[in-house]
Amino acid sequence: MNNVERHQFIIKQIEKNGHVSVVDLCEELKVSSVTIRKDLQFLEDEGMVFRTHGGATNVNPYQKDRTINEKALLYSEAKKCIGVAAAKLVEPNDSIIIASGTTMQYFAREIVPQERLTVITSAINVTMELIKHESVDIIQLGGPVRKTSSSINGRYAEDLLGDFFCSKLFIGVDGIDSEFGITTTNAQEALLNRRMMESAHKVIVLADSSKFDRKSLGKISALSKVDMIISDSIPAKYQQLCENLGIEYKICGV
Repeated sequence: MNNVERHQFIIKQIEKNGHVSVVDLCEELKVSSVTIRKDLQFLEDEGMVFRTHGGATNVNPYQKDRTINEKALLYSEAKKCIGVAAAKLVEPNDSIIIASGTTMQYFAREIVPQERLTVITSAINVTMELIKHESVDIIQLGGPVRKTSSSINGRYAEDLLGDFFCSKLFIGVDGIDSEFGITTTNAQEALLNRRMMESAHKVIVLADSSKFDRKSLGKISALSKVDMIISDSIPAKYQQLCENLGIEYKICGV
């Protein structure tokens, strides 16, 4: 194949599978990894693909910050499904931490308190969802407001968490990457999320399927520190990775 034919082949494979690997392309096209990497670089420069570690994809693997109003419009059915599944994990007389994000808001809407429930949260929108329940005691973390996520972050919130320990942390993320771990688009929020993990017995990630194979600016933790993932769909390689790491996973609606 000449350059044009290889480029067309690569694009068709990405359109078909969503991604390609350098190793597979070398075997199929009978060329060196140097040639394939040059092809992928050319296609990325042309805006036709996004290079990833060891290959390429047609989806931008780097998540950028968006306003909470923008995020609320994305994958709403998946987020509702995830919220319903997560709400079933809330037990009578539970004490939980809920991080920020639109998926957390969907989760909060689905919570039906049994007896008493204590919720510590950085998310203003989560507080507004739960404040209608008389049996829910809410501890709203304080500090600077991050308007794009309708949430609190900063040192004050991090310090306050040091006084608590809860049974579960429910956390939303902007990216899940098999090597880099779980991430968010804001570095300060990543620090707060990390502190939340230290204050909870079990870490439960709520993430729609668009978050897999993506990474953002702020690393929260390695994937190995997560106890459970709830999603509307989980790629096979991440299901296998969860099994290898001893992470529970649940696909909502299944």
